[in-house]
Amino acid sequence: MVEKISFEDNMKRLSAITAELEKGDIPLEKAVELYGEGAKLAAVCRKQLDEAKIKITEVGGTAASE
Repeated sequence: MVEKISFEDNMKRLSAITAELEKGDIPLEKAVELYGEGAKLAAVCRKQLDEAKIKITEVGGTAASE
């Protein structure tokens, strides 16, 4: 079973990757690796936000019809 990592944990890791890349003192190969990881994390975060938006919309629609 795959453990789902929380949005907050994904954002913390993404922030750490961004900070490391912004320092600019890492080898190119490591920078490319970090960039790839960051791009994947950004996609996961976007998906998590979309799922949350759908849930909020569903709850809002249910509440409005009551």
